[in-house]
Amino acid sequence: MTLLTFNVIKVLGVSVVASTVAILWCPLLIDFLYKHKLWKKSARTKAISGEDAVIFNALHKERETKVPRMGGLLIFITTVAVSFLFYIISILFPGSWLARINFLSRSQTWLPLFTFIAASLFGLLDDALVVSSLGKYIGGGISFKKRLLIVVLIGLACGLWFYSKLGWDVISIPLIGQFSIGILYIPLFVLVMVACWAGGIIDGLDGLSGGAFASIFGAFTIIAFSQGKVDLAAFCAAITGTLFAFLWFNIPPARFYMTEVGILGLTTTLAVVAFLTDSVFVLPIIAGLLVIEVGSVIIQLLSKKLLKKKIFLSTPIHHHFEAIGWPAYKVTMRFWVVGIVLAIIGVVIKLLG
Repeated sequence: MTLLTFNVIKVLGVSVVASTVAILWCPLLIDFLYKHKLWKKSARTKAISGEDAVIFNALHKERETKVPRMGGLLIFITTVAVSFLFYIISILFPGSWLARINFLSRSQTWLPLFTFIAASLFGLLDDALVVSSLGKYIGGGISFKKRLLIVVLIGLACGLWFYSKLGWDVISIPLIGQFSIGILYIPLFVLVMVACWAGGIIDGLDGLSGGAFASIFGAFTIIAFSQGKVDLAAFCAAITGTLFAFLWFNIPPARFYMTEVGILGLTTTLAVVAFLTDSVFVLPIIAGLLVIEVGSVIIQLLSKKLLKKKIFLSTPIHHHFEAIGWPAYKVTMRFWVVGIVLAIIGVVIKLLG
């Protein structure tokens, strides 16, 4: 067996194992979430701008208080468990072929895994406050400013590590070239991480966020593999596999919602993976759905402030399509198609560059 063949098997095998493990233990998670009624105790009544969320409540009020949060635990726990499973196997059976499937390596996966764990745990805290009704934020949980601060601090820590410890300060613009930006690498890292986190607002319809992030991390699996970063590719493949399993239970009607324990871990890790693969300038294409979602909110807020009128019936934009009469499943599946096409375009541009 050639090294290339083994590496392909390693990446795809890790994804299959992660997906299988997630599907097998997910019924236990669902039972736990419903047994303890881990959903919002009251629906959100205000929009981010402070006005009454009339259209949103008309579309989602009933399910928001009857479907559990914390579905992202499936992604978080499974990814971490599979990562350490193969690591432990490599220690117990160092000479076996299974040991070679281990993908925990200091140069490629320690930092994204650490980011994933830290951000997911903070997201879990936020979700716990939401379901306990202790949070004071509009949607419950930790306030927007505090969550933003945590994301900034994570981005700052990662940016400093890349710049000071790894000596990275070069970014690549596909089809143009590479540029050294010096210490500006750090604020760029923070900006990208905050932008990725903002894209988490896509978690608003059954199956939407799961499908979107599956195509995004699938794309980075290909990019990392093409660069010879097989361990990083396997890590992205593990996340992709758990997202497929998540989708199995999250497609309409969803058994649970991803919420912050999933969104925070995925979005902050996405930023780290984008820098590790030097793909920052194709990230807005690969994660184009997140850009569209955030852009719709920004446009809506600016329009309300400057023109005193709405551009969209409701934002993020997936709610606008619901409001004009599209069934939720149609919005979700069409967004999946757009997301997959954008991910493919981004990968092609990166490979050409």
